[in-house]
Amino acid sequence: MREKIITGEYYHIFNRGVEKRKIFNNKNDYFRFCNSMIFLNTENPSKMSFDKFDDNEYPSDNERLVDIVAFCLNSNHFHFILKENKEYGIATFMKKVCTSHAMYFNKKYERSGVLFQGRFKSVHIDSNDLLLYLSAYVNCNSQVHKIEDAEKYLWCSFPEYLGESGIGCQKDVIFDQFKSSSDYKIFCLEKVEGMITKKDNEKLYFE
Repeated sequence: MREKIITGEYYHIFNRGVEKRKIFNNKNDYFRFCNSMIFLNTENPSKMSFDKFDDNEYPSDNERLVDIVAFCLNSNHFHFILKENKEYGIATFMKKVCTSHAMYFNKKYERSGVLFQGRFKSVHIDSNDLLLYLSAYVNCNSQVHKIEDAEKYLWCSFPEYLGESGIGCQKDVIFDQFKSSSDYKIFCLEKVEGMITKKDNEKLYFE
């Protein structure tokens, strides 16, 4: 039985394409998914097939289903660190985002059938040490997989942590524990080096 997700708690959420297929083919696919992470993060009914995004439609703080602490989108899989704000918030958010992306992707590329490998996977983040460790893993996932240096990778939250514009992640739970973004960057890169060389905590990885 799947462990119940608890409101107010943090979770590592991840999934990949069915048969490990690509779920993002180009920058437009990535960009649209990033928009959906903002636009669909609300209990309000939303058009799953939206094509444009209006700044006026940002959910307010009390409307958000989840807090997005960190994320990384790779060509065939994704990672999130999410805090559940409302009961079933994570499940609702993931269903809306993944359904929307599958509808868009199938229409654009003239395919049919499921796009993702079943329901998303979740790991409860039950300690602050694990939260910090996973923030480095998720923020720098492109670097862990040797795709691109995380601070240059457009489709993750690490540049936002370093001062670039982004989707508006809720970073305070991480940043409140560091003197500066530079200190956090050093922390992450040290952790990433260990992840690459040791591949420890395999159960937390999703390749």
